[in-house]
Formats: sequence, structure tokens, C-alpha cells
Amino acid sequence: MALSQKYNRTYHYPFSLGASSDDRIHLNYWEDIQQIEQIVHTEKLDGENNCLSKYGVFARSHASPTVSPWTQSLRQRWELIKHDLGDLEIFGENLYAVHSIEYQNLEDTFFIFAIRYLDCWLSWDEVQCYATLLDFPTVPVIKQGLVKEYTAISLEKEVISLSQTSSVFGSIEHSTGTPCSKEGIVTRNSQEFLTSNFKQNVFKFVRKGHVTTDEHWTKNWKKAHVAIHGK
Repeated sequence: MALSQKYNRTYHYPFSLGASSDDRIHLNYWEDIQQIEQIVHTEKLDGENNCLSKYGVFARSHASPTVSPWTQSLRQRWELIKHDLGDLEIFGENLYAVHSIEYQNLEDTFFIFAIRYLDCWLSWDEVQCYATLLDFPTVPVIKQGLVKEYTAISLEKEVISLSQTSSVFGSIEHSTGTPCSKEGIVTRNSQEFLTSNFKQNVFKFVRKGHVTTDEHWTKNWKKAHVAIHGK
């Protein structure tokens, strides 16, 4: 029996160029977005989805905590905060191990993108507040906007345009060493929402060809370079 629920599967925009045959597409996304007051676009970082809860640090499986070598430092940080988490579940992108994109300007390796409390996903303001209290950064915010200022066409153009620039942290393809654009964009409702309504409140776009590593990357993984803060 799982100790907690996994992170909800995020549906792709219909115009997401990197969606594969086994990904889920939200064809009626615009109908749901129109029910939202404000959205926030964040950068989709190329790492491992990790969850911190009172039970431990989890990766794909929430049946038992992970013991992977690239989560060792994160598990050490969890030891310092585990008694403060209560029913909070902290979800973030772990960049300690390099995947398809190698980032050039990291000052940390774990970036919070969502926090679940019981049956609710907290608002983005609350996510940022807890991230500060727990001494973790959040994933980069690219843009926020009121939905009433968009049309379906303008939103699509904006998401595609934002995805075509380099990562906030500087991005190169790990396999070739050449500059590349960010992996993608995640759009979410800036307000809190129920876990059962996840599909209607979170959407993603990924660029074509964003995965250049195979399923066996863990056998020859490389530690990400992290700059010393202030230098």
C-alpha cells in the first residue's frame, strides 16, 4: 500500500510538440482555463519528480522512500525539516543528476513546483511562502496573467514563444554540448484547487525531442554542477 498518492499526471496542451503516443492530451483545455481567474507559467525543468513528506523522500513509487544516490543530499535536507511537514507534501524537480538538459547556472538542485495538503493543491502564493520557510527555491516563474486578457490563440502563441528561449539556468543538450531551449512550460491555476480537479487546473507544453537519454541513464549518471552562491 502506498504511503501517499503520486503526483497527478499532467495533460499536454494539444499543441505540445513533444507529446508522445502514450501521453494524455487535454483537447478541451480552453474551456477549463476560462473557468480560472489567473494563471502562472513556470519553467518545466528536466529532472526527477521527488516528493518530501513526513514519511520520507519519494520518487516514482510512493510505496516506499527512495534510496537513490542522487537523492542523498535531498534526504539529508529532509532530515532537518521532516518534523515540520505535518500533512504537507512537497513536490519538486530534483536536478542533482543530469538528464537530457545540462544546466549551467544552478545554485541549488531541488526546485519546488507544487505542494499538496490533504485533498488540496495549495495556491502559488502559498507554495512560494512555504518554499521560503523550508529554504528551497521554486521553479522559475516565466509569466503570470489574468485569463480574461487571453484568447485561445494568444495563449497558444505565448506558451510556444516562451518555450523557445533558453532556460533561466542556461541550458545545453547533455548529449551534444550544444545550446538548447528550455524543456517546456507548465501552466497552472494560481489559486488553490482540489486534487480531484487537477486536470482542469494544470497544463503542460514540452518541446519536440526534449528527451535524449534512455531508460538506463541511471547506470552512468552525472552530477550536476552547482555554483557557489554569490560567486
